[in-house]
Amino acid sequence: MRKFDTKVQYLKYKVLRQVARHAWKGDLLESLADIPKEIIPGKVPTMRCCVYKERAILIDQIKIAMGGNPENPNVIEVIEDACDECPAGGYTVTETCRGCLAHRCEDVCPRHALVFDSHQKASIDKNLCINCGKCAQVCPFSAIVNRKRPCENACKIHAISMQEDGVSYIDNEKCISCGACMYQCPFGAISDKSYIVPVIDLLKARKENPEKRIYAIVAPSIASQFKYAKLGQVIAGIRELGFSHVVEAALGADMVADSEARELEEKGFLTSSCCPAFVNYIHKNFPQLVPNISGNLSPMAMISRYIKETVEGAQVVFIGPCTAKKMEIKLDTVRPWVDYVITFEELQALFDSVDIDIMGLPEEVLDNASYFGRIFARCGGLADAVQEAIREHGNNMQVKAVSCDGIEDCRTALLLKAKGKSDANFIEGMACIGGCVGGAGCLTHGERNRILVDRYGKEATDQTIWEAIRNVEENVDAVSNDGLTNSAKGGILTKN
Repeated sequence: MRKFDTKVQYLKYKVLRQVARHAWKGDLLESLADIPKEIIPGKVPTMRCCVYKERAILIDQIKIAMGGNPENPNVIEVIEDACDECPAGGYTVTETCRGCLAHRCEDVCPRHALVFDSHQKASIDKNLCINCGKCAQVCPFSAIVNRKRPCENACKIHAISMQEDGVSYIDNEKCISCGACMYQCPFGAISDKSYIVPVIDLLKARKENPEKRIYAIVAPSIASQFKYAKLGQVIAGIRELGFSHVVEAALGADMVADSEARELEEKGFLTSSCCPAFVNYIHKNFPQLVPNISGNLSPMAMISRYIKETVEGAQVVFIGPCTAKKMEIKLDTVRPWVDYVITFEELQALFDSVDIDIMGLPEEVLDNASYFGRIFARCGGLADAVQEAIREHGNNMQVKAVSCDGIEDCRTALLLKAKGKSDANFIEGMACIGGCVGGAGCLTHGERNRILVDRYGKEATDQTIWEAIRNVEENVDAVSNDGLTNSAKGGILTKN
């Protein structure tokens, strides 16, 4: 079974895998010049004009895999040498133009940018065109199309533009680090900075000192990934890497659902706090709604705070589908609780960097969150969980939720609310289509991911949110003097 959707993802994975292999060996800096040849050993180029340019691009990809440009605060970066194959965007007249007599395109153009040859076939003067699209709307042959670059088309908040040299440019003042451009770029010219090297350093340090407590917090969308193996084998693989504990972020989601429900009961209107890209979008585009953002941490930060406040010296690595999480951990409110974030793509590279075949491992059980905590991974799950938490509180309040599937849905819901044209009292924002199951750091995407997450949710032993929270608290109460517990249930503090 294919592990990735695209060959671009596979090439990025190979870079991450080789960087990880040398990081484990401790010879990364000495081997930088050799890694491109290890990835492309032959003389035949994979995508570009020649193998030498391919290897030059690989050097830039290696730098991003090692943390990227420290002067760029964004975790999403453009690899300039790789960004040279896409045609200029904007409206273009295709060969479908019949040179008709009506010339409706000419009549509606506010800048008179339409010009015609001797056969009356149209073309567009790019120096005059303002890309309003009116000509395309009236053309009876649909001969005028808007040929946006894939990255520009993917970025629904218009944070990407093209520079004079043809290279894409990301406006950090607009970007919300969702990674949509990265996933859609067909040349791998946009990538996310990786924390894979410092994570390996943490795991190597634990091998030298097994008493170190390094927690892997896994997003519930993991149930939709690594389809070639069983979930329990993926968990076993994470432990095999050297993590002392593996914990469900869904336990944090249960905590968030309970707390966010109480906040909604008190305030009457909230926007969700779980998706960092959505929260960032509100700050940048709807400042008047910032006071309505839930004051809760995200599930990742919530469970991580719980762990760090309970276990002295604990270190936390979040594993999930989200590139925006790499920006979230830079926030003052989150930085103390989460040390690093890696994606599912990077987790696959970690497995293979030390030749862990997860299909050959025995299954291990993940901690027990509730059904409602686990379905946070897909659009609509958070709203369902908040309604359930309110019911468990004994409150009859009706949640009039708008569950936004993608950032365009988010914009519509927020705009209507800001203008007083919506009676919604809860806006659940998911920047990625489908929710976290559609995150840019996923191995694979598609409708089946939602199905797998729902199935995973139904496997939960704890049937209510409160049961899941209570079981976490019971495990904490049982903590022994060394900060660990021998709970047979497999609670979040169980030692590996």
